[in-house]
Amino acid sequence: MRSSAAAFAWEFRRRHRWGLLAVVVYLAVIAVIRLVIAMRGITIRLDSPESLAFMDVVPLASTFTYLLAVFTFGLDGDLTARRSMYPPRLFTRPTTTSALVGWPMLYGTLAMLLLWMVARLAVPWPFDVEMPAVWPGVLAASILAWTQALTWMPYPLPGLRIVVSVLLLWALDAVVFVWLYLKPSEWAMLAVLVPQLPLAYVVAHVAVGRARRGHVPSWQNAFAWLVPLAGSASRERPPWRSSAQAQAWYEWHRIGRSLPGWVAILLPFELALLAGSSNVPRLVDFILVGVLITPPFMASFSAANVRRSSPESRNAWDVSPFDGARPLTTASIVRAKLTATIWSTALAWTLVLVATPIALALTGTLPVITEQWRQLDSAVGTSRATLLALLLLAGLAATTWKQLVQGLFLGLSGRPWLIKGSVFVTLLALFLLGPISAWFMEHDAARGVLWNALPLLLAGLTLAKVSAAAWAAVRLQRRGLLRDGVLLLGAAAWCTIVLVLYAALAWFMDSSLIPRYVLALIAIAVVPLARLSAAPLAFAWNRHR
Repeated sequence: MRSSAAAFAWEFRRRHRWGLLAVVVYLAVIAVIRLVIAMRGITIRLDSPESLAFMDVVPLASTFTYLLAVFTFGLDGDLTARRSMYPPRLFTRPTTTSALVGWPMLYGTLAMLLLWMVARLAVPWPFDVEMPAVWPGVLAASILAWTQALTWMPYPLPGLRIVVSVLLLWALDAVVFVWLYLKPSEWAMLAVLVPQLPLAYVVAHVAVGRARRGHVPSWQNAFAWLVPLAGSASRERPPWRSSAQAQAWYEWHRIGRSLPGWVAILLPFELALLAGSSNVPRLVDFILVGVLITPPFMASFSAANVRRSSPESRNAWDVSPFDGARPLTTASIVRAKLTATIWSTALAWTLVLVATPIALALTGTLPVITEQWRQLDSAVGTSRATLLALLLLAGLAATTWKQLVQGLFLGLSGRPWLIKGSVFVTLLALFLLGPISAWFMEHDAARGVLWNALPLLLAGLTLAKVSAAAWAAVRLQRRGLLRDGVLLLGAAAWCTIVLVLYAALAWFMDSSLIPRYVLALIAIAVVPLARLSAAPLAFAWNRHR
């Protein structure tokens, strides 16, 4: 038993040592900031829940999400697959199923409890907020335990894991929020949350036991009667006309279908909340905001699969011999990945744009949105209201695609330290964003200085972005990864998008308060350039090293 405990401890330490070290350093930085605040006698007061979210909740949530991925083995499996996400390599260990289940759950529970204890002592909470003692840590541990049980369970249909996980975790959160509304005592919350841990262990034990025996249920035979209706779908596919076409098909089936699948699974449950909410316009707005941010949010999870060079290789960040020997140029492989992400984004947003009006009409909440549109129309005019709606949708769609591809050059580089280091930098940026935002909101003079320095900051960002893109373009041309015509065409397309965005912003914000050159800098900063240019360079280095 002790050897199993040591083996799992070594497993987590070896595979996630840099990520866990980043979390430790991250919490240590928070503790130092809290110590400095206490020594200088600085009073922390936040005027809104949004300030509290930026300062404390968002950084803790990002750390919790990382630990959730570590202890559920979520970084090693496919969330939409039928088979268990428990790593099959661990099934060969000479140990019991109880040990396979118990030690990851125990380590995860201890990590969540320790995270809350450190956060409660080290995070600079506002002094007028009374923090609970134990139950938030137990809540995090129970969410982790149920997530482990549900992700390790084999399912009869692809994608069913997401549905079950969302419904059960949503129910658990709903119970907790109801209890928070009733303001129960610490012991009452523990009485609800503590029994969740052994229940989740029992479910996880059954799940891992079935997965270890190779049992994967299937309901596909129940839908066999649909096969004759498919007609030509069962015919043998004609051969590929080119290697590039075959690569595009492969990338679509590997990385393109996950995002639309997740959106299609979550969208009905989100839109079902509109039923009975027609009398509460704010609730309707809240639900629609959740629907609109679902594709960008889920794209951040799909991006992990997009960044992987080869799922067949022993190290997912390295290029497998099969991929490296394909009769395709590096640019063709990267182009196939980008094409798959574009179609994935388009299909996901098509589902949202088709299903949302239908749900609004069926639930009787369409008049709420119509009235809000009429008010916006009367305030800014029909043309500007239409442009605002189009810019909002285009921005959300572009954000979805950007979430998929923004880390592509990191993953294609095949350097684990660079990939994991970016996670640490992101966590650190999220933490710094909170205190800095709260400080600027409380000091009018600081906001004035920031507003006056905004053009200079945007100019510096633009200069760094264009310089990095120029450096990447020179390297692409020297190494022969892209032809001169392709580079010129890409530059022309990027400039066209920037000019169109600038023209839309200049027409919509026709005011002397914002100079036109600031709008131009914003357009340049928003449209991605440097990281996309670096993707072929990173993959070429990884492919030929």
